[in-house]
Amino acid sequence: MRSIARSLGLSSAAMALTAVTALAAAGPAGAAPAGTESLYAPSALVLSLSAGEDPAYGTVLRAVTLSCMPGPSGTHPDPAGACAELRAEEGEFAAITEGGQEIACTREWDPMSVTAAGVWEGQLVTFEHTFANPCAFRNGSGVLFGF
Repeated sequence: MRSIARSLGLSSAAMALTAVTALAAAGPAGAAPAGTESLYAPSALVLSLSAGEDPAYGTVLRAVTLSCMPGPSGTHPDPAGACAELRAEEGEFAAITEGGQEIACTREWDPMSVTAAGVWEGQLVTFEHTFANPCAFRNGSGVLFGF
């Protein structure tokens, strides 16, 4: 009787050890294998509009998020248009802010600054641009900064 109880105890311990080893080797549930690559390069940005010539010290008036992959989304009012504009300019933010239409604006100095920070097609990006006044901002902000 003793040998039966002893052999049952040893076999239960062996099964428990096997189960623990199998669980430990499996890793966390749902974890992706290390080194896997995404199907697309990430593109997610935080865009802001500030009053003043230095966005680090100016008053933030508005800020939105924009994600272009896998599809346009975020709090931007026109994510599809903003992503299309960025793709058309190949991610060159300066081409968007300097490519405004020629509309006559006053020469007053009431600066407004825009910033973009985040990732564009897998690359870390930061961008700042200061417009002379609200008219210049409306003229040169494009869809991307038109929020």
